[in-house]
Amino acid sequence: MGVPEMMFRVSFVAILIKLALATNYIVGGPNGGWDTNSNLQSWASSQIFSVGDSLVFQYPPNHDVVEVTKADYDSCQPTSPIQSYNDGTTTIPLTSLGKRYFICGTIGHCSQGMKVEIDTLASATNSVTPAAPPEDSTTSPAESPEVSSASPEESPEDIIPSAPSPLFQAHLESPTFSPVFPSTEFPASASPLAQHSSDLSASSTSKGNLQAYFVVVLSFLIMFITF
Repeated sequence: MGVPEMMFRVSFVAILIKLALATNYIVGGPNGGWDTNSNLQSWASSQIFSVGDSLVFQYPPNHDVVEVTKADYDSCQPTSPIQSYNDGTTTIPLTSLGKRYFICGTIGHCSQGMKVEIDTLASATNSVTPAAPPEDSTTSPAESPEVSSASPEESPEDIIPSAPSPLFQAHLESPTFSPVFPSTEFPASASPLAQHSSDLSASSTSKGNLQAYFVVVLSFLIMFITF
């Protein structure tokens, strides 16, 4: 809501309050009126007139209402009126602060007490001032933390934080893998040379057995031929 609209709303509300609180004062009432028999000055002293109120003068045709200056009020002189009324029922709004003076212009009536001084005070609604528009507040961006650069006198240990980052720690603690090559060593029983030796041994044994068999057979043949 803009400032002009806010001021308009506040003024409108103030006018409504003023109209609601405005009072129409019947001059000299309720037990008197605008006449020579009423103590008009005592009546006026017992009232509190505010801006926005109105004075209601009710009088017969032999009276009138004349607004005059302070000097003419004191001397009861209606010859230089500020405003004159003779309609029998005159309503005069109190639109400004200060004192106003009213007398009856009929000769002799003012000196008989047909005069009244009205002191208009500020109304409660006049003290209402439009609220100041809210100041535009811009949110400043969050200040970034200062990063101090290393001076030539500082050592690398002063620059590097004492606690390494989790990523750095994980990198240091990661296991290292070394290639595993198959062993070329063979068990004694599975060695090709040992296998070859055992084959030769077996072959020699079988050959020896075969030779012994032939020797035995040959011996039997010789013995058979001889006999």
